[in-house]
Amino acid sequence: MSRLPFELMLALRYLRPKRTFVSVITLISIVGVMLGVAVLIIVIAVMTGFDRQLRDKLVGFTPHILIERPNGTLGGYEAVMQRVATNDFVEGVAPLVMGQVMVKTQPLVGNPRFLVPMVRGVDPVNEPHVSRLLDSVIAGTNSLRGYSVLLGSGLADSLQVSVGDRLAMYSVRQFEEWDSAHREGTEEAPLADDFRVNGIFDVGFYEFDSMFLLTSLANAQDLYNLSNSVHGVMVALKDPDEAMAAARELFFQLGPQYRVTTWMEERGPLLEALVVEKNMMFYLLFFITIVAAFGICSAQITFVVQKTREIGTLKAVGATSGQIMWLFLGQSLVVGVVGVAAGFGLGMLAVTYRNEFLYFMRDLTGLELFPANIYLFRELPALVVPGDIAIIAGGSLVICLLAGLIPAWNAGRLKPVEALRHE
Repeated sequence: MSRLPFELMLALRYLRPKRTFVSVITLISIVGVMLGVAVLIIVIAVMTGFDRQLRDKLVGFTPHILIERPNGTLGGYEAVMQRVATNDFVEGVAPLVMGQVMVKTQPLVGNPRFLVPMVRGVDPVNEPHVSRLLDSVIAGTNSLRGYSVLLGSGLADSLQVSVGDRLAMYSVRQFEEWDSAHREGTEEAPLADDFRVNGIFDVGFYEFDSMFLLTSLANAQDLYNLSNSVHGVMVALKDPDEAMAAARELFFQLGPQYRVTTWMEERGPLLEALVVEKNMMFYLLFFITIVAAFGICSAQITFVVQKTREIGTLKAVGATSGQIMWLFLGQSLVVGVVGVAAGFGLGMLAVTYRNEFLYFMRDLTGLELFPANIYLFRELPALVVPGDIAIIAGGSLVICLLAGLIPAWNAGRLKPVEALRHE
């Protein structure tokens, strides 16, 4: 004898596959719920992963707080660094020199290549306290002794250079000297500085890997004719989320002659846009599940009409209106549980093998479905958050139950005599 409540037992019996139109509608409803849940899991996981990875790359490469002089370079930066380092919010500090240069390759054969990337001066002692740049070298070494540079992997590919190759670098200082000489009537072409590629780094973020090269702080100061000055001081915080509070405290500590900006001010709008887009996609894609719920409602209405005499018989032998309602709500619940479970499995499978699928489609069609120069990452990120899964699964089950509520209520209010007389 079955231990299941008779309402659920009958619901399962009525849901057994039969060659009827109702069975087809029920199958379509299950598939609809499955696809709705799967699509929601895939999209929300990808957008959450994109947001998290973008955030991690930003706070790992860019300073959490940047301290500058509003109208010029920052002299006596060592004293500023010492004052900033005493703040309770601060994890580490490092000087910053950054700007554009023009580089020219020196191939043994073929034509040279020209690009205008960003150069960043690195202090090997303090840089590890504010970024993971020197730990991201994938070829060569992270040594910046002498006239040497580290290239981002994307920049190295664009220039077609590797470790040990030479680069000619034209700085702002050289072009200023050329312009001054031209005004004085002497046509002296600027002579480029010769640098050796010591290593190639890859931080996993297209913008940084394709646009930046690193050199020593002294070389960068010489390129920009800064003497013992820098463009600013980078500050790494113990908690990047406290950047605004830390910036206010540092501003009062240093005084109005300094400009204090946070990574949130620089990159915050992008991250906020991702959060808004994620929320909008969440609400919009839930309509897929609602559409599937209409299939459940349609199947239940048809089923109630077909089983009217059976409903009358059940009521005649003592079944209550509540038990009849739970019979049909049980069907909706079973359809919802099966659809949500199948959707969860399909969604997790797709999230797990998302990049393999992209590679397969690229090889099959020849199209790059996730170009790094647009989406900033070489691989499609994803992060499954249990809270998001709970909301998707729970919300889908509630929608499935609500879809069967009206047909179940109509079935429960049928009178036995009228039901038994139904043809």
